[in-house]
Amino acid sequence: MDISVVVPLLNEQDSLEELFYRIKKVCEQNDFSFEVIFVDDGSTDDSWQIIEYIANFNPEVKGIKFRKNYGKSPALSAAFKEVKGDVVITMDADLQDFPEEIPSLYNMLKNKNADIVSGWKENRQDNKLTKNLPSKLFNGVARKTSGVKLHDFNCGLKAYRWEVTQNIELYGDMHRYIPVLAKNAGYSRIIEKKVKHQARKYGVSKFGANRFINGFLDLITLFFTSKFGNKPMHIFGLLGTVMFILGLLSSFYIGIEKLFKVYISHSPARLIAENPYFYISLVFMILGTQLFLAGFLGELIVRNNREKKLYLVQKEINLN
Repeated sequence: MDISVVVPLLNEQDSLEELFYRIKKVCEQNDFSFEVIFVDDGSTDDSWQIIEYIANFNPEVKGIKFRKNYGKSPALSAAFKEVKGDVVITMDADLQDFPEEIPSLYNMLKNKNADIVSGWKENRQDNKLTKNLPSKLFNGVARKTSGVKLHDFNCGLKAYRWEVTQNIELYGDMHRYIPVLAKNAGYSRIIEKKVKHQARKYGVSKFGANRFINGFLDLITLFFTSKFGNKPMHIFGLLGTVMFILGLLSSFYIGIEKLFKVYISHSPARLIAENPYFYISLVFMILGTQLFLAGFLGELIVRNNREKKLYLVQKEINLN
């Protein structure tokens, strides 16, 4: 199969038929064998009924329905487990992405031997103050922190080699950082393509301003997990050891200083317990021990971790 199109959605009943038939038209015009996997992330409208209706007449349609809203990352993760196409294309269901971009994304991925082609909504048709400006700031920080030179991490329109989708782990809101996850997994051929963007035709956005705050927090999490996720002892053990040694050396210094005053200079010396530096040294030693133990426990958790599905599927359509 040439292409798998993955469409996560939440309450997008008005756009689904138009979206599918535009995808189908484009794929048939370019002689692509294809499938479209809709993932209903707990919709409360008639989205799932419409997916079932479309699937009755189009065997290319496959569907996954979650029992409740889990988020975009679990939706993509569930679909990636089912994709069969050599190239996997993700897009949003709100018709702000153009299905007509599919051939150029496919050809660019194949011709340039890329792992990922990420869309760049250069002329974004959203509110400049509440969406565009925060998005530019967010993307700037993400570029600097991750080292992945993309203009638009948030663009849902992307193309992946099938292998990439099978070797990245999505959780939380990490769908924004799939290129970063891919790079950390060794898939570094990531390129960018300018794509068209239009104002939302139906419904309202499901993402509020808090997504940017969550995005920054996820970026920090991703930075530390990519560096130390498999070896937590490298960060916690190092910090703990350094703090413990500093505290121990400080305690020795306080003790030696008192012995010097008492036995060498024969000058009065106060009790060690009355010296505030003794308690600072003690705190350093305690914190150092705790950090070291945190690293050790982290190692045990990593070594005994088992894959756990973070979502529950209620219904499926046309999946083996």
